Amino acid sequence: MELDTPVPLIQGAQRAHTNATILCYECGTPIDGTTSAGALCNECIKTTVDISQGIQREATLHTCRDCERWLQPPNQWVTAAPESRELLALCLRKLRGLSKVRITDASFVWTEPHSRRIKVKITLQQEAFEGTILQQTFDVEYVVANNQCPDCAKSFTANTWRAVVQVRQKVPHKRTFLYLEQLILKHSAHKETINIKEAKDGLDFFYSQRNHAEKFVDFLTSVAPVRTKKSQELISVDIHTSSKSYKFTFSVELVPICKDDLVCLPIKLAKQVGNIAPLTLCYRVGTSVNLIDPNTLQTTDISTPIYWRSPFSSLADVQELVEFIVMDIEPTGVQKGRFFLAEATVARASDLGSNGITYFTRTHLGGILHPGDSVMGYHLSGTNFNNPQFEALEESNAHASTIPDVILVKKHYERKKKKPRNWRLKRMNKDEGEMLPRKQDKDRMDTDYEMFLRDVEEDQELRSTMAVYKAQQAKKNSDQMEGVETASVAETVETEGDDAPKIDMDELLDEFEDLDVDDDQ
Repeated sequence: MELDTPVPLIQGAQRAHTNATILCYECGTPIDGTTSAGALCNECIKTTVDISQGIQREATLHTCRDCERWLQPPNQWVTAAPESRELLALCLRKLRGLSKVRITDASFVWTEPHSRRIKVKITLQQEAFEGTILQQTFDVEYVVANNQCPDCAKSFTANTWRAVVQVRQKVPHKRTFLYLEQLILKHSAHKETINIKEAKDGLDFFYSQRNHAEKFVDFLTSVAPVRTKKSQELISVDIHTSSKSYKFTFSVELVPICKDDLVCLPIKLAKQVGNIAPLTLCYRVGTSVNLIDPNTLQTTDISTPIYWRSPFSSLADVQELVEFIVMDIEPTGVQKGRFFLAEATVARASDLGSNGITYFTRTHLGGILHPGDSVMGYHLSGTNFNNPQFEALEESNAHASTIPDVILVKKHYERKKKKPRNWRLKRMNKDEGEMLPRKQDKDRMDTDYEMFLRDVEEDQELRSTMAVYKAQQAKKNSDQMEGVETASVAETVETEGDDAPKIDMDELLDEFEDLDVDDDQ
């Protein structure tokens, strides 16, 4: 039997595949009818379909000109720098209808700073038809309007504070507060203060919130030896919700011992802190009181808890310093840090020419004193002190013979006249209160400030803890003399014999608002 030759089965005929073609009903361009959406070509879709429809093209931003914060509806004020990510996010939240589309890009468009306008360029994507995604870019213009925030409104209204920090120090001068003011300014610890008022023996700092006052108290504790007390006063009570309103008061008391003070420690305490001699000098006040024995260069620290456990006052302050003339000085070779031990023979400046009384003493200023120099010190010989610690020292058999006639404190620089300085310090704006200071009080405050400025010039360690700025006159001179080594203002008016220390221009800072920014560089 014959079999037919097997023939393979053809499942489908090979036919040429052709796309259905139609014309765009807008412009008549041939397009693929199976993939085109709405019988429109790509160019006509771009011109006829608007995916940004319903989105605002104009909006208003509210800013507070005092604190430079921006209003984020409904009632939140946020901090945002110009052209920052935070400000861009705030601008996008102001627009209605953005939740229905996808944002692929957003950026700021440059505008004149004084135009009070902000422009944002936004790029959107959305599916216009099935299988067709459309992307569009448009600009939104924002008008910047001024609106005072509630916090700034309270700061200009009396009796709106919720917490006050009362800083006090019972000393006859303001040098410690002047130094504390520079620390506050350097670390911007006063930026949340709504008012600063001068009071007797100190300052009052007012705050709108209790946590701001607590933060400031923590700062004071970290930079100065203080003790704090807290009290609160009930203002109002809501009997329906049991909510209460309080005003809080923080009392901060500084240790009444300042730099260059003569301190007589209790004998028992002197043995506990390293067996140091009870009669010491305070050479620095930080988080603790730093004392030095001028006879041996031994130093010790009195911490805040130890001091307030048994407080004591200074034996003499800088207002009782007497000028001496160094007749002879001989170094002993002992050094500890920046202090050099030396044996000196001095005489009172007022006794020169009238008698030949001289005093022999040991001093820690051997590195800077030379024969003929003027030096300020405490004259203990023949001086009566109403101090129980000093009386116990005189009655002690072990320490009575160690009391020197003179204790030298610091070198005195002759200043012929007042001269403009090439540097300056910032000051806080303070409310003097209802009563203006009397003339004698104002003169005393000016004297204290001048003494503080001299301490800044003479003590480099003190100067390194604060921000010292260039004076405007020195800055103008440096701008005018291009390519020439500029002398400081203090050097240009230097008088003969004036050997006062000067601050190098390299140590001074330029104020941020005085810096000139050149776009071409």
